[in-house]
Amino acid sequence: MQSEPEGTGARESAESRVVDVDAVNGERAGMQGEGPEAIDDATLRMALAEGVGPVFSRRLLERFGSADAVVNASVRELALVESVGPLRAEQFRRAFDAASPDAERRAMARSGARLLRLGRSEYPQLLAAIADPPAVLWVRGELQADDALAVAVVGSRRCTSYGREQAMRLAFALAEVGLTVISGGARGIDAAAHRAALRAGGRTVAVLGCGLGHCYPAEHAELFDEIARAGAVVSEFPTSMGPRPEFFPRRNRIISGLSLGVVVIEAASRSGALVTAREAVESHHREVMALPGPVDSPTSVGCHRAIREGWAGLVTGAEDVITQLEPAIWLLRALPGGIGGGTRATQASSRGAGPCPAAPRSPSDGDCALLDALPATGRARADELAMRVARPIGEVLAALTTLEIAGLITRDQLGFRRRPDGPKPTGAVHPLSERGKPGE
Repeated sequence: MQSEPEGTGARESAESRVVDVDAVNGERAGMQGEGPEAIDDATLRMALAEGVGPVFSRRLLERFGSADAVVNASVRELALVESVGPLRAEQFRRAFDAASPDAERRAMARSGARLLRLGRSEYPQLLAAIADPPAVLWVRGELQADDALAVAVVGSRRCTSYGREQAMRLAFALAEVGLTVISGGARGIDAAAHRAALRAGGRTVAVLGCGLGHCYPAEHAELFDEIARAGAVVSEFPTSMGPRPEFFPRRNRIISGLSLGVVVIEAASRSGALVTAREAVESHHREVMALPGPVDSPTSVGCHRAIREGWAGLVTGAEDVITQLEPAIWLLRALPGGIGGGTRATQASSRGAGPCPAAPRSPSDGDCALLDALPATGRARADELAMRVARPIGEVLAALTTLEIAGLITRDQLGFRRRPDGPKPTGAVHPLSERGKPGE
């Protein structure tokens, strides 16, 4: 996986091409998300405004309450938002005014893109749990609920034949048992993983470092069209935005955020794939694995170091990956829509991933302790709660979903909050403690 484009500026035209919807023969329009004409101007202005990233977007919405109120706020009002100040407020105001919702709608229509908003039910819940999820996600194809059963396969774009073969072998096996393969659409390991998942008849998701109106690298145009038909191509960047070096680290966090775990295949000592893996384990609390290479291969130095330092598990095949993901897969049991009880989950379970019951469990003592950590008023994000209770983000996400199903909390784009009128769990002596174990 690349950490930045292999060329910018003058080379960009040679490295990327504009996607034309006429070239996407037979591609599904997408069964979820909002089409170009369904999106209001204010939402698009916020999404298109350069410099207003996910953190400021969240703070602005928290302060003003809606996208419409944000884009109509004065410079003085914007400056009062945390960490904005007068200079940045001027920049935001100019960016909102310069944004062209109609031009974006036309670009989305040409590329067959739809929009997913943070806080809506169709937005990927694993991605929503990270500290800085994209406020909106552009999608070609379709993200399905079962795509939460996902593994990222990343590595060098200048891979060896050994690396390419191992990526294909691993991705094929993972897709065959029902896991979605996530990668970055780059040359080398990324492309090998995507193609192998497609050959296995499985699902794969490519996360791009440019808008969906561009194809980068240009030779992957047909590959991205295939992925859009059997999975999804996604980006947090406006449709007409070309690739930039600074976009690729942002792309990498989405790859990690969409996945239960990350497998690195061939990574040099300084590699974008290692950056993704580090972020996965340190910021997102996801499982990280590395496939070893020849001991004298410079392309595997990063993998060997990660294994030696203990922050990546050694894997040699799909069974190893599924075994290491066992502690994470259980968090999908309580997800709305029956994640963990579908056909793909059953396939993965039969290959060693462990049972994933379809029925949501009842709130446990740990879940209720998490409810205690929520503020009496206002909201808190999943990553904030994970720090307060010193539990992995995966466990916290599962517990929050269980509490939501029980009617004790609600969630929106700004985070989680208590429901003061929510029902108390059956049989509770106290709403936050002394509860029987699930199933008792």
